[in-house]
Amino acid sequence: MKKIIIIGASSGMGMRIATDFARLGWRVGIAARHEDRLKAVKDLYPDRIEYMTIDVAAPDATERFYKLIELIDGMDYLLYSAGCGWNNPELDETFDERTIDVNVKGFTRIINAAYKYYKDTANLHRGHIAAITSVAGVKGIGISATYSATKRYQWAYLQAIDQLAHQQHVNVSVTDIRPGFVDTPLLSGDKNYPLLMSIDYVAPRIERAIVRHRRVAVIDSRWAVITALWRMIPDPLWRRLELNF
Repeated sequence: MKKIIIIGASSGMGMRIATDFARLGWRVGIAARHEDRLKAVKDLYPDRIEYMTIDVAAPDATERFYKLIELIDGMDYLLYSAGCGWNNPELDETFDERTIDVNVKGFTRIINAAYKYYKDTANLHRGHIAAITSVAGVKGIGISATYSATKRYQWAYLQAIDQLAHQQHVNVSVTDIRPGFVDTPLLSGDKNYPLLMSIDYVAPRIERAIVRHRRVAVIDSRWAVITALWRMIPDPLWRRLELNF
């Protein structure tokens, strides 16, 4: 039986992916801050899902993460699905600090813990680290400066961990999943985002990227084209674009 830990599984994409894998017979460990929501997810598949309340920004996050691994007796896959961000043209420090706490500090804490776990255990069977980042990491987006910057950080960090695993001969693969706009609670139900995708559309594509051990997966093909074009825009032109989502 395959085992997966999903961080950020109390709602949205993480919850959907957790229930999909549980339905397929996987052993699933889920984590988030809200115990009532986690319990509701566990109740859907009580024999296959275990949960642990974890605030990735808290000092005890690593300890609780390892306890969740023990609850499901191991971890073949990690999916980091936790994230936050706001359109913040006023540069409100409260929003920026929370975004950094979750998308940088918490992300780094959990990815590091997973890597160290696999370094100690993934000898015969390959471990896997996957994270849902965003296409927002392509360029610095003025109205979401901290969010786009933290997503670029995640891209670079996952790339670095992949290289480190090769250098240290750690049997682990890394997947960076970069969706475009998805209709989840993170977007607060705003239907004005361009090329907005549903969870039903995106979840199976993320799951395929995970089980196929893709290194980088942009979701979907339209966003792969758009982000390729974004990369080609010179900085003097990019600064003149008014991106108001």
